[in-house]
Amino acid sequence: MPKQQYQVLADELRQKIESGEWPPGTKLPSRSQLCKEYGVSDTVVGKAMMILRATGLTETLEGVGVFVAERK
Repeated sequence: MPKQQYQVLADELRQKIESGEWPPGTKLPSRSQLCKEYGVSDTVVGKAMMILRATGLTETLEGVGVFVAERK
């Protein structure tokens, strides 16, 4: 079964984090920037972000943004 758009996006963002392109402490692009860059809806970006947060790769600071989490 093919992956959903949000799974593909989560995989691409995870790759940027795990490769070191986005090191710990890096602020991720805004949801609107990610929508434009990947040509997806806000819902797709939101689900991808939930996956990254659930797997401990990112942390959200309310009103500030989403950041790459420190490696544990």
